Formats: sequence, structure tokens, C-alpha cells
Amino acid sequence: MWYRRVLPFALSIAVFGIVASLAVSAQESHHRGRKYKPAPPTSRLEVTVLRKDDGTPIENAAVIFGLAGDKGNMELKSNEDGKAMIDVLPTGSKVIVQVIAKGYQTYGGDLSLDKPSMSLEIKLRRPGQQYSIYEEHPQAASEAKPDNGSKNADKPNNQSKDSSAKDASKDESANSKDSGQKPDTNQPQSQ
Repeated sequence: MWYRRVLPFALSIAVFGIVASLAVSAQESHHRGRKYKPAPPTSRLEVTVLRKDDGTPIENAAVIFGLAGDKGNMELKSNEDGKAMIDVLPTGSKVIVQVIAKGYQTYGGDLSLDKPSMSLEIKLRRPGQQYSIYEEHPQAASEAKPDNGSKNADKPNNQSKDSSAKDASKDESANSKDSGQKPDTNQPQSQ
């Protein structure tokens, strides 16, 4: 009868001993396996996003970091001071920084992380007026100079262009009146 009392106690000690020996051997084999390789040194990059016109911070701007040559990127939002900080980028790497804020032009630029701690200040502008072909652009016409090799390429001859356009429109209207046909609606009509 004494073995009925001792048997469960002996079995529990045996099971505990086996589990303990397996745990110790697993830890020893782990240290003998792979060698520990330290992580590469990283740099701390702090980006400050400001308005160009008055220098006040822009909150909640998306600051996107991407390493040159990698497919992925990391995105942070700027805080109420307009700051976003990242400290996991490897030192010596080339970083592509993009800043997107609602109501502002998007910023994009490259940066080489050659110091352990760097800061970058980005001033965003409001979007400008978009170019329209339906509006007059006298400054764009004066800035664009065609280079076709002639001496008078700087000075366009507006009289000859206007008179030839008027003559062509007169010919078209005369032809359409004489022939009794309607003008082609796919072609632009003179007014």
C-alpha cells in the first residue's frame, strides 16, 4: 500500500525532471546555432512642416520616408508643432522624403543620412493657379522664344497670321454659302 502513495509523487518528480532537462538542452542548442548579428547604426531624422507664407506649423501632414532602392515606405503624421520624427533609418542611406498636406503643394526631395541626428525644415506653399489653354498668357508667350534658326524668331509677325486666318475664314464662309452645304461640325468654326 505504501507504493500507492509514493507512485504519484515519484511520477511527478520524473516528469518534472524530463521537462527541465529538455528546456536546458533547448537553450544550449539555441546559443550554439545562429550567431548574433547587431543591427546597423541608425540615424534620427526630424522633419518640421511649416507654411511658407507665415511660418506656422502644419498639423497632420503626411510625411513619407522611403529608402532609395527599396519598394516599401514609412508614413508618419506631423504633430501640432508640425514635427515628425523617425529613428529607424540606417546611417549612410539615401532617403526619399515626401510631404503631403491638404490644401498645399506636395513636397518631394532626396536626403543623404550621413549624421546620427539630422533635422529638415520644409515650407509648403498654397497651390498656384493652374494653366488653362482658354485664358490669355502674355507672360508665357514673351518668355517662350521659338528657336527655328531665323533672325526674326524673337518677334512674331502677328499681322500675317491674323490676315491669313481672316482670309481662310472668308474663303470657308464663301464656300459654304455658295455650295449650300452646312459647315462640318467636327472642325473648329471661326466666329
